[in-house]
Amino acid sequence: MGIDFGEVRIGIAVSDPTGTLASPVATLRRRRGKRPPFRAIEELVHAHQVEALVLGLPLELDGSESDWTREVRRAGDALGRRTGLPIHYVDERFTSVEAEALVRSSGLPRGKREEKARIDQGAAALILQRWLDQEEGSEG
Repeated sequence: MGIDFGEVRIGIAVSDPTGTLASPVATLRRRRGKRPPFRAIEELVHAHQVEALVLGLPLELDGSESDWTREVRRAGDALGRRTGLPIHYVDERFTSVEAEALVRSSGLPRGKREEKARIDQGAAALILQRWLDQEEGSEG
């Protein structure tokens, strides 16, 4: 499961059973200053028979970590403890920009293309796809 962890929305994506292709699944709402919706993520983990969690790591342009990067790591660690699943992190720089471009070029009606939730799901799918591609490359 790929997770694009944001302050307001959390994009979720899962892969096909072969671990080849990532697809957007859901966007969860998060209230600022409140705990992340861990229970809702756990429900998706069980519903999709997830074997690992891949979180996008929001690094600075120079590759350094910020307060938000550390917050995402804390959330990932908590999810790992709650689900018992391995946690992986993938550099998510520019995934939201890529996802927005993909959604805008998708042929959807304008109103659907502008939905931020769709972009968050797309970013989660890109994060997961990067990890899947990296894993496939390391096996051969």
